[in-house]
Amino acid sequence: MAVLHPRRVAWEGARTFVSAANTDAYWWLSDTVGHYLGIMYQLQLCETRLRLRAEPEADAIYEEVGAWRARLDALLDTHPATASILTQMISETTSRLP
Repeated sequence: MAVLHPRRVAWEGARTFVSAANTDAYWWLSDTVGHYLGIMYQLQLCETRLRLRAEPEADAIYEEVGAWRARLDALLDTHPATASILTQMISETTSRLP
């Protein structure tokens, strides 16, 4: 079994979630986030999508990646077992990106 470094998982998750927010992969990711992480994370993903659509500049992307990294870091600190499901979500979402 591979060792999952929580900070690396949070970083990859943040980049993947924000990348998917403006693609068709968003719909799958949104449902999956809601199912595994909860409605609050699903709503935050929706807010990310809305912000990126309103402000498509690079600064907005960096801000969203930073916010998601902080969220996922906090999640992994309180629920370390979530790392494996996050890793699976990252892998599946990445395969769905254009």
